[in-house]
Amino acid sequence: MTDPSPPSDLDAAWKETLDLYFEPFLDFLFPDAHAAINWDRSVEFLDKEFQDLIPEAEIGRRYADKLVKAWLSNGEEAFILIHVEVQSQEDSGFGQRMFVYHYRIFDYYQKRVMSLAVLGDERSSWRPDRYTYTLAGCELSLRFPIVKLVDFEDRWSELEASG
Repeated sequence: MTDPSPPSDLDAAWKETLDLYFEPFLDFLFPDAHAAINWDRSVEFLDKEFQDLIPEAEIGRRYADKLVKAWLSNGEEAFILIHVEVQSQEDSGFGQRMFVYHYRIFDYYQKRVMSLAVLGDERSSWRPDRYTYTLAGCELSLRFPIVKLVDFEDRWSELEASG
């Protein structure tokens, strides 16, 4: 059966952009994450390792993901998951998917993980920034920073000038 929503070239463009401009990307969109990283040490992109950990990340290809190993300013090794949601519609499973990816990376590497999300839809009201559930006194929660590209429309000239 054929996927009714064909893959967009946007996911490949995002992955290439992250490869080429990772540091300025974080500096512009996630300044707190950028400030936590020791940029005197190199970062390492773990695309193959990410696909081995999260094979379903390729299914449907409506989002682009990057896993990056970096060193924090305090000398600690950490992993950064960048999730770019390319699809233009709400996804009720988004928060859970972020949690699953976050947990699998943590479980495999036993290192702290920064999960960051970029949303490309045009609805300013949809801002999924967490996954939580409670059951019989047990509570699980993951909150993660998100950026909505629609919020940067008024900064377009700044983006053009930086290029």
